[in-house]
Amino acid sequence: MYCMKHLKSTLNDLRQLFSRSITLRDIAELLESFDLGQPANDVRTFMEKREYDVVGVTDHGVVVGYAKRGELKNGIVGECRYKFAQDEVLADSEPLRTAFSVLHSRQQIFISVGGHVTGIITRGDLQKIPVRLWLFGLASLLEMQMLRLIREQYPSNSWISSIKGERVEDAQRIFGLRRSRNEGIDLADCLELCDKAEIIKRDADLFKISELSKGKFERFFRHLEVLRNSLAHSNDILNGQWPELVDLVTDIESMLQRFEKVEKKAAISFGQETVEFLQKT
Repeated sequence: MYCMKHLKSTLNDLRQLFSRSITLRDIAELLESFDLGQPANDVRTFMEKREYDVVGVTDHGVVVGYAKRGELKNGIVGECRYKFAQDEVLADSEPLRTAFSVLHSRQQIFISVGGHVTGIITRGDLQKIPVRLWLFGLASLLEMQMLRLIREQYPSNSWISSIKGERVEDAQRIFGLRRSRNEGIDLADCLELCDKAEIIKRDADLFKISELSKGKFERFFRHLEVLRNSLAHSNDILNGQWPELVDLVTDIESMLQRFEKVEKKAAISFGQETVEFLQKT
């Protein structure tokens, strides 16, 4: 007999895991820097060879600002220096989530260690493995919470009537293959993300938790599926998805938090069986 495992993973668990073990230092690159008295033409030539858009500007060995390649022409680097804005310098110990918020409106952020700027993060760095792991973790946690709610609302696979027959057949086929490998699963484990979303959308009580209109709900899950597939197949997650990706991440976290708040004992309208259980206890 299949026994559903207790779901312990939450958004807070994921945040704690990444804040403890993976931070901005894991995706930052060293900021190449030049003394403010260096000839601007020489620095521009260096940047063109390395395909750098930005370099640091130092004064007596300390990074005091940055310069942009397109503005380096004649004179010295110091004449083209930009001072760091307060919100574009982050400590290397900051969590990955912070990079998304800042890069939504900026081309780069600068990373400080011990109060001194030493690194840089651009949007391209959001393609790196630590970020992809974090995003995949978010998507996976959301699916786990969706599955939990579906199981509680539809015991004994009674959700079957909520999706199309061919989708049920696909789930049954996958279930048969996985059971042949002696995996401890049930039929609901073989539902795809689109199936879980359809079941929740068709159930008034579950759909209400999302706090979205049906149109926004459908768009959210279409975008989530594109992101999850891109992550799973190591595809580009920025091209054509930025800055929408920042909003999608925010929406995933919000949806996950709403689903996590729904505990079984608080499910007032989750069917007569739940009501009777609460009355007995």
